Amino acid sequence: MSSYRSLFRTPEFTPLFLGSAAQTAAQTLGGLALGTLVYRATGSPLLAAVSMFGSSLAQVLGATVLLSGADRLPPRTALSFIALTFAAGTALQALPGLPTGVLVLIVLLLGLVASLGVGVRWGLLNEILTKDGYLPGRSLFNMMSGLTQITGYVTGGALLTALSPRVCLLAAAALYLSAALLLRLGLTPRPPRVGGRPSPAVTWRTNARLWADRSRRLTYLGLWVPNGLVVGCESLYVSYAPGAAGTLFACAALGMFAGDVSVGRLISPRVRTRLATPLLLLLAVPYLLFAAHPPLPVAVVCVTLASVGFGASLVQQERLMSLTPDELAGHALGLHSAGMLTLQGVSATLAGTVAQLTSPATAMTVMAAASATVTLTLATAGRNLPAGAAREAAWPRARSARERRGQG
Repeated sequence: MSSYRSLFRTPEFTPLFLGSAAQTAAQTLGGLALGTLVYRATGSPLLAAVSMFGSSLAQVLGATVLLSGADRLPPRTALSFIALTFAAGTALQALPGLPTGVLVLIVLLLGLVASLGVGVRWGLLNEILTKDGYLPGRSLFNMMSGLTQITGYVTGGALLTALSPRVCLLAAAALYLSAALLLRLGLTPRPPRVGGRPSPAVTWRTNARLWADRSRRLTYLGLWVPNGLVVGCESLYVSYAPGAAGTLFACAALGMFAGDVSVGRLISPRVRTRLATPLLLLLAVPYLLFAAHPPLPVAVVCVTLASVGFGASLVQQERLMSLTPDELAGHALGLHSAGMLTLQGVSATLAGTVAQLTSPATAMTVMAAASATVTLTLATAGRNLPAGAAREAAWPRARSARERRGQG
């Protein structure tokens, strides 16, 4: 397995890493600022949750009409254009006097654009790194995301006490702009991994191929549903503890960081393959304690411990890559992210609705119980599946881009 240090010696890894870090910082600061802005204006847990996580709802549309572009567009051009689009959309949200409905519409449009960007990014990472470098590479990206979210939520919480949410949104737009520059100047021009033009028809056909195998299908469901339901719990931090939401988000990011370090570097591959179900249960079970309406210190411990379970996604992604032909890596990873984010958006909306009718603590408990139930159901369904790669008799595995260039 590649070391973290060797990853930064790989051409193009560093600018992709730094550009993604800037985008994560922008998303963290901008999401907290927008959620706070909407909650202050409406007092609605539902609208606050949708404003922070509603962009995920648009991912399902992107997954059905845009995702073929993940392997059919030049990566540098696509990634820099997407970052510029987010800079413009976030700056637009900072305009005074915009109705809440317009703010949510912008969130949904940006989510549609993001559904393409995720597949482009991870497909490029899969192409840049060697086969044994992908998991530590994703682990390092996840660790970066966790640390950036910790810093972003703590900083964002402090900024929101001194500045208005609209000023924080402008700061987020500036971060997106810096990400666009990093990606444009740091990445080299690369041709698309697959020929042909992106289209909804191609997207549908490839989605159907990826979904046809039962092993991949259960892997996708495991990546999407338990994770998404727990994010529904996270979407209620603002309404559960309005004055300490930044602290809860930061602690969740800290737990995610610990899980990614453990799974990505400290646990052997032989042990790691058996950890998906235990980690997914860890992701949900601590939130069941919210049924007792715990005080903030207890809530902080529960959130931190639960978020360690997000490390399950690394185990599941590694399995997904072993089940997928190399030339469709970007599409497969984009489908994973689009489905996961869609479930997160649906779960945030559902959690906000339950909280509106009951309380944030009750809604968190309901979402956590549903997540644990789905995890156990999927584990039972997958017991008789083969541990190896999916059977691709009618769809042979093509050589990777590295092998075609003589580098594999």
